[in-house]
Amino acid sequence: MGNLKISLIPYTYQLKHSFNLAIYSRTTTPAVLLKIQTPDITAWGEASLPPYLGETQESVMSFINRFNLERFSESDSLETILHEVDNFEPNNTAAKAAIDIALHNLKAQLGGISLQQQFGIHTEFTLPTSYTIGIDSPENVASRATEAKDFNVLKIKLGGANDREMIAAVRSVTDKPIYVDVNQGWKTLDQAEKESDWLAKMGVVLIEQPFPKDWLEETARLREKSPLPLFADESCQRLADVEKMAQAFQGINIKLMKCTGMAEAAKMISLARKLNLKIMMGSMTESSVATLAANTFAPLVDFIDLDGPWLIANNPFETPKLQGGVLMESSPKLQPEVNL
Repeated sequence: MGNLKISLIPYTYQLKHSFNLAIYSRTTTPAVLLKIQTPDITAWGEASLPPYLGETQESVMSFINRFNLERFSESDSLETILHEVDNFEPNNTAAKAAIDIALHNLKAQLGGISLQQQFGIHTEFTLPTSYTIGIDSPENVASRATEAKDFNVLKIKLGGANDREMIAAVRSVTDKPIYVDVNQGWKTLDQAEKESDWLAKMGVVLIEQPFPKDWLEETARLREKSPLPLFADESCQRLADVEKMAQAFQGINIKLMKCTGMAEAAKMISLARKLNLKIMMGSMTESSVATLAANTFAPLVDFIDLDGPWLIANNPFETPKLQGGVLMESSPKLQPEVNL
């Protein structure tokens, strides 16, 4: 690709609200933006780095610099490059995702096509994204639910001491569908069965990651009892995990940052469908770059949780337009006042 210019920009996303989960709390998310430039095109990639991935801005930049994208030519296939990326070193999934997203954006622009066309997707977007609300006081959760007027679905983080109070507070201000994400927070089968029954009565649609990620046997037992479908998040990282998820869950949450990007996400979707698993396309408080890359697959999945641009106070890219809670754009645009 001889005429490529590669730039790496460390960036820290400031979250509009403290992001409180069952396992940790944070107010920022470190990230690295990858910019690939040709004389005529600028293509963006992104690595968003929540704590559980175990990656840092330094590790991401080191991986990408050592991989050295500039040694490839335009005649090299994207599949060949991404295969080499994945085999370059183990782990580093967000760093690999940044490369994957940037190269897919570059290829789409070089070919004058959209990301959707690149993956053979020709269906209109129709799925609304959920809007995430972290663990908080019932009053704050109700306030956040009211603020989310542009969203048709809410996602509530559970696994704390006041789960029922939070859901009741949300229900006091809205009848919108609710997804709940326990983030491995429930510790007994008895607790999970009781909470599942109660949540179903409160109009909840699904439960994400009820137990610690290795508790597949317990999850399978809960699946037999729960009136709500169970979705794997931390339990399901990459393509190799998908098949065993069918033994315990009804669905999986695919995220570009944990699966190395768009190429593997497409494979995970295909395999999940063969296994009759439902699919959520999720995210890691990402900017518009990774959010819109993930939204490419909206016509192929069952649920969308791509709200990062609305959770970040300093998104360097324009916030995508919403229509009925549905993301309507496909390519990120820098904020006019931002120079990266």
